[in-house]
Amino acid sequence: MLCLEMNIEVDLVPKDKRKEKPKDVLQVAFGTVFSDHMFSMRHNGYRWTDERIHPYGPLSLSPAALCLHYGQGIFEGMKAYRRGERVLLFRPEMNFKRLNASAERMVMPTIDVDFAMYSLTELLKIDADWVPDVPGSSLYIRPTMIGTEPKLGVRPSQEYLYYVILGPVGPYFKEGFSPVKIYVSDKYVRAVKGGTGAAKAAGNYAASLLAGTDATKVGYSQVLWLDALERKWVEEVGTMNLFVRFDDEVATPPLTGSILPGVTRDSVLTLVKDYSLNPTERMISIDEIIEGLSSGKVKEIFGCGTAAIIAPVGSLWYKDAPYEVSKGQTGELTQRLFDDLIGIQSGEQEDPHGWVVPIE
Repeated sequence: MLCLEMNIEVDLVPKDKRKEKPKDVLQVAFGTVFSDHMFSMRHNGYRWTDERIHPYGPLSLSPAALCLHYGQGIFEGMKAYRRGERVLLFRPEMNFKRLNASAERMVMPTIDVDFAMYSLTELLKIDADWVPDVPGSSLYIRPTMIGTEPKLGVRPSQEYLYYVILGPVGPYFKEGFSPVKIYVSDKYVRAVKGGTGAAKAAGNYAASLLAGTDATKVGYSQVLWLDALERKWVEEVGTMNLFVRFDDEVATPPLTGSILPGVTRDSVLTLVKDYSLNPTERMISIDEIIEGLSSGKVKEIFGCGTAAIIAPVGSLWYKDAPYEVSKGQTGELTQRLFDDLIGIQSGEQEDPHGWVVPIE
């Protein structure tokens, strides 16, 4: 079968051989279950070709593929939501534009955003039954690009694979929407200005794993990174951007080249303006946060990202000591942002900014 409009070949799994869907999606560990089909295409050094929707399955790569040796790999994350028979996406164009920005930083080919949207839409139409309708659930979407040329030598690949896989998910954190514990790392760093911190590059996450083990040892689930030079200025959490509410100011670190420009981050800044609060993008020191927790000036801290959406922070661990945030509870603003974003994304609430894109 062929999608003639944009020349996508389609190879479907026979209906009697399709996977059984999870009985309780809220109990599915994030990123462990995948739908029946995936999209892929290859770049031959000149153009994208071999555009296909086909059964989900293993990739075939040479052991000398450049991505395996020199780290040319980028990805994105977004979600699809169900409202009755309708499937909705949240600001997907921003994700594809950010994918292209990552590609340019990693010397990889870009993708036409309209085609990326079209191919994703066609894939979602085929696997629409995988979009769960349980409150708190969604279908996670993972576009990925890797350098596949079989060549040992430090240079950009001349061949690439782009693919998209889908999987039903419940809450990202096992605690659900409950305050999480954040470990502040002053030993390791995530990124430096001029590096790849603003790109969603696979190697950034590999570099974060060691600090994550330190966090686990003291019972904390995520790492908050400080800047690489002074180990003083907060940057982002491992999978989220960070916001701090100081009285009526809602502050987040600025995009100075070492922080990922989050889609949810941008949405939170807009909603905070809607609430007639004062959103600022400024440098925030860890000392200002610790002092603000003691004085009461820091009212709430929360993270935000596609996977978690909004994650209240209930405790910080810094220099071998815990610091309670919001008495370990979810703050009022944090709760409001979570409710509004979930409501807009799922189509249950008015979308005044035109963020939701229906799959039709």
